[in-house]
Amino acid sequence: MTIQLFVPTFDVENCLKEVRECLDKGWTGLGFKTDRFEAAWKTYTGLPHAHFVNSATSGLHLALDVFMNEGGWNHGDEVLTTPLTFVSTNHAILYAGLEPVFVDVDEHLCLDPNDLLRKITPHTRAAIFVGLGGNTGRFERVREICRQKGLVLLLDAAHMAGTRLHGETPRADVSVYSFQAVKNLPTADSGMICFADERLDAIARKKSWLGINRNTYERASDGSAYKWRYDVEYVGFKYHGNSIMAAIGLAQLPHLDSDNDRRRAIAARYEAGFSRNKRIELIPTPNGCLSARHLYQVGVDRRDEVLNSLAGRGINAGVHYRNNLDYPMFAAHRLTCPRASRQSERLLSLPLHLRLTDAEVERVIDALNDCTLGEAHGERIDDGLARSTSA
Repeated sequence: MTIQLFVPTFDVENCLKEVRECLDKGWTGLGFKTDRFEAAWKTYTGLPHAHFVNSATSGLHLALDVFMNEGGWNHGDEVLTTPLTFVSTNHAILYAGLEPVFVDVDEHLCLDPNDLLRKITPHTRAAIFVGLGGNTGRFERVREICRQKGLVLLLDAAHMAGTRLHGETPRADVSVYSFQAVKNLPTADSGMICFADERLDAIARKKSWLGINRNTYERASDGSAYKWRYDVEYVGFKYHGNSIMAAIGLAQLPHLDSDNDRRRAIAARYEAGFSRNKRIELIPTPNGCLSARHLYQVGVDRRDEVLNSLAGRGINAGVHYRNNLDYPMFAAHRLTCPRASRQSERLLSLPLHLRLTDAEVERVIDALNDCTLGEAHGERIDDGLARSTSA
């Protein structure tokens, strides 16, 4: 049987119970469930504000739009970012009319603070830190630099639901989480944008509902005869979340910590299984980081051949991510991040989800060790595949 890279697990009965309440009430849009999920997320993370949106991509664009307009930024001002991320991180910069400046990665595959410092200019306004795979990298040093230089720090926490740094949720000027279908807290698609500043949170709430100053649920609940009356204070977007997605999130949230414990146990088994194989590069977790372990990544030579060999053995691995500088809209920056470019050619992500059995994890370990160590003994990677399939 094929071992899949991602398989979400849902608390089906409680999801249906939460969704049924929406259907029974006849309220599936922005409203009572989104309010409850926002409150639950604030309690869980300890963050002061949380606003439920329809995707993390929307949240990233919304964050940059709010900071740009409230901070007096100009079109073409610079945002420091990473080339090792899902492309929506960097598309959000372009959506806002800003210029991405790419910073190389460190051994954790996160922003390298030294390269960050080198690339700050008078036009730099912000930095986006991506917690790749749930990792915190050198987040504290990046945050310190941003404070010293007067830069806004955005945390792309799409992979970080449940990550802790020294026992606490990492904090930035704004953090954006993803609850997309295969994330650690899965819905169908949704996200959460968490501003540190109350005023900016209030602006984002209006801008996510087309700039309207009172949402439909508030107007329907106030007992007024003038439910139709509202003002449009901003040119906004239709980025708000809905109660169906929030209902699923509410059902999934109580399982997040135990689910992440299982993910960390799988990661520990992988690390033990690869610890003696010098042909597999392990990505270190920094001290003080309790990673959500959305991904388990390793580096190998001849990566694409290894992926094909694993696929031939019924193991679906992946790549997170292709270097964004290979895409045409960012090609002008292609030579600016040599470590990220090199790592992008070596990285592969191994299956990591709650339905994996220990036996399947061992099967992945054996397969990856076999095809990488076989190469070390002068065999082609596909020779090892032939031996495996003929056995």
